[in-house]
Amino acid sequence: MTLLKEFILPRLAQWLVVIFVGTTITFVIPRLSPINPVDQAMARISSFQNVEPETVVALRNSFEELYGLKGSVFEQYLNFWKRVVRGDLGPSFFAFPEPVTELIGTSIAWTVGLLATSTILAWLLGLFLGSLAGFFPHRWWSRLLDTSVIVVYPIPYYILAFVLLLLFTYYLPIFPLVGGGQGLPRLTLDYILSVLHHGFLPAVSIIIGAAAFRFIVSRALASTERSSDYVQYAEMAALPKRKILFSYVIRNTMLPQVTDLGLSLGAIFEGALITEVVFGYPGLGYTLYNAVNSSDYNLIMGITLLSIVGIATASLLIDLSYPLFDPRVRYR
Repeated sequence: MTLLKEFILPRLAQWLVVIFVGTTITFVIPRLSPINPVDQAMARISSFQNVEPETVVALRNSFEELYGLKGSVFEQYLNFWKRVVRGDLGPSFFAFPEPVTELIGTSIAWTVGLLATSTILAWLLGLFLGSLAGFFPHRWWSRLLDTSVIVVYPIPYYILAFVLLLLFTYYLPIFPLVGGGQGLPRLTLDYILSVLHHGFLPAVSIIIGAAAFRFIVSRALASTERSSDYVQYAEMAALPKRKILFSYVIRNTMLPQVTDLGLSLGAIFEGALITEVVFGYPGLGYTLYNAVNSSDYNLIMGITLLSIVGIATASLLIDLSYPLFDPRVRYR
């Protein structure tokens, strides 16, 4: 009972507050914009044909109802929460009348498949190589890794992505220029291989930058752990280097980075905007880019809400599971 009252319930309450505040801000910000989506929709219709005044009024009422802009701001806010609870985010503006949920559902699988795999691989690679370099700082390969990371890490991501795109799609046409797969989605070996082929280059571009950052953090943490008393004692006790590295150094350097991994996995629901735009990858980031260009507030709000819930849920799961990774933390 104490565990539920003093540990779990406060974190659940914090999770609900974060989602409530984030959802409210998501509702308010588009309504501060000077652009009215109903006026835009009416302008598009009237630019192609003459519409009678009665039809204009009926269309405006229909658009206001579809876009959640009917009534006072307070009424819109209540209706907005009702639609969110039902999972109804309204129709997309630029892909009318397709629902926002269907557009997000179509693109989220691409983003999750790309970013989840890339994030986990980058985290493991950076953690392992950084810990090795910090534990063996005077080896030649450690210095080579340090030099390589120092050269790669400061490069802006979009420059790195464009370089990879030019090298391996134009000068060496090994990978496709755009797309996430070849043909219609289907559960066949050829299609799965085409998905891996299309996603390899975007994944590599993400892994390089993310692994370089985690390499720097892991190396600094491993250097600190290497000079700690328990590691010095383990070396004096003639324990194998492998055991010291994996049981003491890597295990302890991993703990501060568990939070970073959890938040990174939660953030995949906002998409990788630059990656997906550069490589023409059909994920949430590319969908968000199109939504911003076309002032599709419903779609922007849908992706923003998904991102808020994903990051808040990741933070909650980290808080609840962190004692499993760190034996010094105990539930009280």
